[in-house]
Amino acid sequence: MFPSLLIVDDEPSILQTLGGLLTDEGFEVITAANGYEALKKIENESPDLVLLDIWMPGIDGIETLKEIKKAAPYIPVIIITGHGTIETAVRATKLGAFDLIEKPLSIDKVLVSIHNALNFRRLEEENRYLRKKTIEKHSVTGNSPRTLALKSQIATAAPSDAWILIKGENGTGKELVARNIHHLSPRADQPLIEVNCAAIPEELIESDLFGHEKGAFTEATIKKRGKLELANNGTLFLDEIGDMSLKTQGKILRVLQEQKFQRVGGGRTLTVDVRVIAATSKDLSKEIREGNFREELYYRLNVIPIEVPALRDRIEDLPALVEIFLAECAKQNKTRRKMSPAALALLQRYPWPGNVRELKNLVERLAIVGQSEVIDVGDLPALYNPQAPGSAAAAENHLFAIDNLAKAKSAFERAYLHHKLTQHDHDLAETARAIGMKAADLGQLLKNTL
Repeated sequence: MFPSLLIVDDEPSILQTLGGLLTDEGFEVITAANGYEALKKIENESPDLVLLDIWMPGIDGIETLKEIKKAAPYIPVIIITGHGTIETAVRATKLGAFDLIEKPLSIDKVLVSIHNALNFRRLEEENRYLRKKTIEKHSVTGNSPRTLALKSQIATAAPSDAWILIKGENGTGKELVARNIHHLSPRADQPLIEVNCAAIPEELIESDLFGHEKGAFTEATIKKRGKLELANNGTLFLDEIGDMSLKTQGKILRVLQEQKFQRVGGGRTLTVDVRVIAATSKDLSKEIREGNFREELYYRLNVIPIEVPALRDRIEDLPALVEIFLAECAKQNKTRRKMSPAALALLQRYPWPGNVRELKNLVERLAIVGQSEVIDVGDLPALYNPQAPGSAAAAENHLFAIDNLAKAKSAFERAYLHHKLTQHDHDLAETARAIGMKAADLGQLLKNTL
């Protein structure tokens, strides 16, 4: 299919000559003698590119350009002028013109400009498509009332530049929400930089956030740009902000308020422009009362609070989530599996303490180890299937059958820790955080009980 070009000029000789030359070059040519006619043809025929004369009776080229950009902002416009001035070129460029060509026209220059504009449009279309796919990839799945309310909050918050605090249990998808907000924001073309406040040792978090100069400390053999600097003009995502130390909270509060900082070991003040999104699985109000979180930082972050519901509170979304996870597994395993309605119904009765993360881990495991195309009730592990040997119901009967209280407590502790480790994919640190223990204490307890 040949690209279509609309030539807009009040001189019939230009329309005839230029139109004939471009037709010979393989383009489909449409012509218009004035701005009004051009706007009608754009509406009816949607050309791939417009060649627009500046000086015309009625509405001139500049006014026509304004209207074109309102009606069809993605159509590239090349301005043709017989009285080219710097002022005209600047004004046309600000209004969105792709290029400006002076009369008398050189067909070679016109062709180069047309091909450049069409290539630019193709790249823009590809970028829009990739951005659409990125937004879809990071969008929240489901149509339950709680999920629809969450989507509405995201759509409202994303276009602003306000700081956001995302709250929710472990495994609910707080990072997904942060990414969705970023990709729907005006900063979508700029970086989203994540800082996992729970995973970075306190002695390294300043270097990680602010960067360091060469020689600032023993290990600083090269200069390093910090994540705050990398996020300039984009979004800084502070995940698990509740796990950040009070000392670091004080430093980051000042830096985020002023958007100015110095690298560790440096003397030059750097200025950045970042939007901050924070997330936590902790009750920060409780942490403030207990002296673990700075109240001023909480109020600075909590401009727009967003609560991500637990999976049990939006259980209607489970079938859609399972479908997405199975489709993702099929890309890797080359085998497309389905889940039976009976198995889905059984999973919808489970409380999902590990939330969406636990569901994803289960689906991936079932997709890998499953032998048949359909995952059925019998394929579900005992934890999710009350009918299976070793299920929670069977474990409960076993506990109640123990006559000695001390032995029953010990048996429950073993079953509880095994259950929690399974939920968190045998991640010791994650399990310890979920049950309110230190990882070292949990490790010692596991040695004694399992």
